[in-house]
Amino acid sequence: MEESSENTKSLTERKISRRLLLGGAATAAVVLVQTSVGKMVQAAVPQSLAPGLLTGSSLLKAPDVLPSDPTKIPGRGPSASGMPSSFENPERLPSLTSSRTPLQDLYGTITPSALHFERHHGGIPVIDPQKYELVIHGMVDRPLIFRLKDLKRFPSVTRTCFIECSGNFRSGKQEMTPQEICGLTSQSEWTGVMLSTIFREVGVREKATWFLAEGGDAAVMTRSIPVSKGWDDAMIVYAQNGEAIRPEQGYPARLLLPGWEGNTSVKWLRRIELSDAPFMTREETSKYTESVKDGKIRQFSFVMDARSIITFPSFPVQLEKGWIEIRGIAWTGRGKIVKVEVSINGGRSWEPAELQGPVLDKAHTAFRYLWNWMGAETEIMSRAVDETGYVQPSYQELCAARDSKGGYHFNPITRWRVQKSGKIVLAEGA
Repeated sequence: MEESSENTKSLTERKISRRLLLGGAATAAVVLVQTSVGKMVQAAVPQSLAPGLLTGSSLLKAPDVLPSDPTKIPGRGPSASGMPSSFENPERLPSLTSSRTPLQDLYGTITPSALHFERHHGGIPVIDPQKYELVIHGMVDRPLIFRLKDLKRFPSVTRTCFIECSGNFRSGKQEMTPQEICGLTSQSEWTGVMLSTIFREVGVREKATWFLAEGGDAAVMTRSIPVSKGWDDAMIVYAQNGEAIRPEQGYPARLLLPGWEGNTSVKWLRRIELSDAPFMTREETSKYTESVKDGKIRQFSFVMDARSIITFPSFPVQLEKGWIEIRGIAWTGRGKIVKVEVSINGGRSWEPAELQGPVLDKAHTAFRYLWNWMGAETEIMSRAVDETGYVQPSYQELCAARDSKGGYHFNPITRWRVQKSGKIVLAEGA
């Protein structure tokens, strides 16, 4: 404790420096701040910074007047929880039931937890982790109830993969960002226990071929899942990007089915029932099916097909002539992306883009292509190819195959029109 007191004193002395007191006493304000060990102390700071200095774990807000030379004014001290720079403000795009990831504002392939897209059917429930329970019953030898701490006692596994809503497509106007077009996909590092480990613990019977996953939200979201997926790579996850999963992502625990449509990765997971047949719930009969040719309806189309999108340059970027690095992401629920091709002439020819390694299974993969734009009007686009040989189709090909212009599992090539002025918009029919 004496050492902590000395550290606190030293920290305080550094904040109220001689230079600050002598050089800026006339323009300084005394405020309460919290030290790294939690003690409240007085500190002198320039009045231009004082309005933004908050107590507790909050950080400095952007001051009204920026210092002309930041080396002449002491910066803020440590805090309990970090936040982005006040100069950076990427945001999700919310609607009544979802919010979309700002794909065009991200770097790399990991989505910050705060920007991971969300989609829910009955709002975000508040669940006490101390009271959380997961019931597993049905065609098992040992029906069991697992608390959160029970799940955490099993061997943990961490993997990186995407989650994508099966309705992840919008079009209809030229001025749309990648976020608006397909911002219902995000990627995280997930940590939890393999569902196969839990299956062995309860003794899933050989004749069990399906299981029902039920959520603890107001909609009581339920989906029928083949048991084979549970034995393969399904997980029950409780952590995301190194921290507990966020409430909108299913806190305190959710199902994770890598590569499958997002609604099957049931959030706020509270019950699993094993059976020898699908349960035919509302979400897999009247919802989450898609029309195909000849008036037929496709059901249980779990896997997300290969897809890609150029995130730069894209609307609302204003291009200048010269060398440009075309960047984007590609992904597939059927394994790994093996190739991304880019066209800079409206699809008349295609060139291979460079993939950023490591290329992971069922994960967003970054791609790049160097382009020298000379000022001519054109269209740029990308198409993904996965390890099964599947090639991302055009909008026209999908419409012909589906006999419709949208719906679930609609993954067309996105075409960006580059105008002579350098303005970029979504191409018609894209």
